[in-house]
Amino acid sequence: MSDFNPFPDYDEVHVISDIHMGGKPGFQILGETARLAAYIRWVAKQCPEGRVALVLNGDVFDTLAEDMPGYVATDNAVSIVKRIMDDVSFVDIWNAMAELVAATQRTLVFVIGNHDVEMAYPTVQSLILWRLAGDKPENRAKIVFSTTGAGYTCNVGNAKVFCIHGNEVDAWNFNRYEDLSRVSRRLNAGLTLDASEWQPNAGSRMVKEVMNKVKETYKWIDLLKPETNAAVGALVVLDPSQAKKITQLLSIVGEKIKGSKQVDQRLSADGFQTPAETSTANTPIDQLLGANVVASMHSTTSHTADNVDEMLMDAEQNLGNPKALVGGPDQALGAPQLVWDSLTGWITGVGKDEALRRALKDWLKDDKTFVLDDKDDTYTDVVASVGKSMNFIITGHTHLERAIGIDVNRFYFNCGTWIRLLRFTDAMLKDTASFKPVFDLLVNKEGRMDLIDKAKFDDGTGTKVPFLLNQTSAVSVKKEGGKVAGRLLHIELDGKGVKPVEIKKFVRS
Repeated sequence: MSDFNPFPDYDEVHVISDIHMGGKPGFQILGETARLAAYIRWVAKQCPEGRVALVLNGDVFDTLAEDMPGYVATDNAVSIVKRIMDDVSFVDIWNAMAELVAATQRTLVFVIGNHDVEMAYPTVQSLILWRLAGDKPENRAKIVFSTTGAGYTCNVGNAKVFCIHGNEVDAWNFNRYEDLSRVSRRLNAGLTLDASEWQPNAGSRMVKEVMNKVKETYKWIDLLKPETNAAVGALVVLDPSQAKKITQLLSIVGEKIKGSKQVDQRLSADGFQTPAETSTANTPIDQLLGANVVASMHSTTSHTADNVDEMLMDAEQNLGNPKALVGGPDQALGAPQLVWDSLTGWITGVGKDEALRRALKDWLKDDKTFVLDDKDDTYTDVVASVGKSMNFIITGHTHLERAIGIDVNRFYFNCGTWIRLLRFTDAMLKDTASFKPVFDLLVNKEGRMDLIDKAKFDDGTGTKVPFLLNQTSAVSVKKEGGKVAGRLLHIELDGKGVKPVEIKKFVRS
């Protein structure tokens, strides 16, 4: 008998992330559905005589985009995920996955993210098995779930490959796996979960309480990265009518602060330590609004600088005071509500177009969204938490491609996303005049996605570049001539089918 190997061996592993199947037509952010189905079928045909795995590295579906009460689906999880499977926009993607698991020596791996937490439930796993493999045990055996936050590890040749979504190190969006286990135990026992029993992370609150409402009018808001505190200023400018919900961002940021005390216990072996006491320490209010927005408030002639500073100080002091931030649709929110009512008036006092330009400059300050080798927080925190025996570390979550050599035989990839991304250039945000056509598209034309899909703007050199960055990304790790190569790819379609375009390659010797 050969020696036992705890991790499966493959000739090739292909990894994609952040598909975000979810939402009804008009509320969906996954556009290239035909391309995705074609890519899955293409993977199934690679290395015909070898073993091939396709890893879906988190946020495969998106229940936060669904019309459901609360922050997590419980006893209605199966019906919600089944609705996504049956949606005409997504059905062929699931068909392609079923074809892959029916093929010889193919494996399909589901890694949990932060938008598809219901994947942890046995009931939802049973639905996925039924949809993709029916009652065929040989096909069911080719479907693997990693839903405890441990990621997925495998071997390709002499290289170890570790795949994890990446939200485990994100203070906004980490999963509470023990809580998910409790829900699973309830569902298996024929019980349910009251909505008040679930404690959402800050990211889920941001999506459900603010982003989804803003997205009803400005459908592009999900397509703007990265997620930063300064996004609050842009949200206030875009939709001041949602003042109560935007006010709740103060407490959401407080939840992020508490989360930052917990995320260091997600991946590392140090996670067995006793959790530290947490508190919602204050975050400077100008970090929430952004320096340009705050400056515009100071420059408004109808208010003195002292008054502005006083109101900002009131808001900042209330940031760590949950009692001052609690309120429902029929409850007054007290001092913080008055603060934000004033802030929204002052911000828009410079003109909505100029206010949004300034807010976006804050949001995108020092932006390295599209810098392939930028060692962002996800890279730093995940790599620090993973053993040196792992040769290829692959994440998703941020929607931002990365390809970084850690050392001579260790490499990091972020496999990006399959949803659209907006790309703002310095030239577009230079001044009010240069921003006017962008503002007209995003606001005056109500952010129609069909127009955004076609829009092009000057990149500062006189060249018109697409506003929409439509790059569907994947990572492949495969044996090559006695070595193992990892590649970041852009997946395109031409007249002959799938065309993978190599962006970056690393070789493990």
